Amino acid sequence: MNRRIRAFRRGVAATTALLLAVVPGTACSGKEQEVPPPSPQAVQPEAEPSPAPPPELPLGGREIFPRYRVVAYYGSIGGGTLGVLGEQPPEQMIPRLRAAAAPFATPDRPVQIAFELIVRIADRKPGRNGIYSHSIKPDVIRRYVEAAEKAKALVILDVQPGRLSFLDAIKPYRWALEHPNVGIALDPEWRVAWNQVPGKVIGRVSAAEVNAASAYVSELTRAEQLPEKLFLLHQFRQAMLPDVEKILPRPGLAMVQHVDGFGTRREKDATYAAVRRPDQFKLGYKLFYDEDVDVYQPAEVLTFPNPPDYISYQ
Repeated sequence: MNRRIRAFRRGVAATTALLLAVVPGTACSGKEQEVPPPSPQAVQPEAEPSPAPPPELPLGGREIFPRYRVVAYYGSIGGGTLGVLGEQPPEQMIPRLRAAAAPFATPDRPVQIAFELIVRIADRKPGRNGIYSHSIKPDVIRRYVEAAEKAKALVILDVQPGRLSFLDAIKPYRWALEHPNVGIALDPEWRVAWNQVPGKVIGRVSAAEVNAASAYVSELTRAEQLPEKLFLLHQFRQAMLPDVEKILPRPGLAMVQHVDGFGTRREKDATYAAVRRPDQFKLGYKLFYDEDVDVYQPAEVLTFPNPPDYISYQ
């Protein structure tokens, strides 16, 4: 009887050992457990990082007009000789500019403040290269750009080229134009021929030269995915832009005809009526603290026929 029990127990043990040998994952399986690979549905691909959104204007958005009305202080370094902007460092100028700009705001149109900084200044002497103009230092320009960025302001680089073409005059400032808040202004008064001297004649520029410059800035804006840039053309006589009707619009540029005449109200009204082209450009208007007689007040400017989108103080 005992022999039968012992034999039965030995059979059970052998059977159990055999079963354990073929069951994966048991201590007696004879090899480590094999984990099956995950199914394709279980593999989650790594998400690609989202592209950075394109840069915007200082106060938001990518188009300047008609969302904002721009109010600028005009000038350059060296005191107030060339305009009010040079009377104080850029950081100190901001509160004064905000105060001057505030009355131009309307419920449906906030004001965007701006520095219109003369970066190339026309000269009465030929200079080392015989071009009758010189550039201010890049470090100075950078200071204005950085101060404007902190204040959520625009910067317009104003160019008085002398005997240079406008395209050649603006190319050295490409590094600054790559900033989302920086635009350009061309001043034909100071674009003279190779036998002329700035200040002795009132300059002029062809539409072809303007179009070459605007194409360059437009392409830069496209290539860098920048928001709309201001592209100003100063004018107070028709002869300064003799074939103005041939100036082309450009994608990515807010093209502004900036009327600069100074004097009495009657004289300024006559200039504005004679040269403005509201069907071709956005309009700009300059107010002179010293040269204007009975300076127009902001509320009056906003009642003009074709009220300007861009106002500057000199």
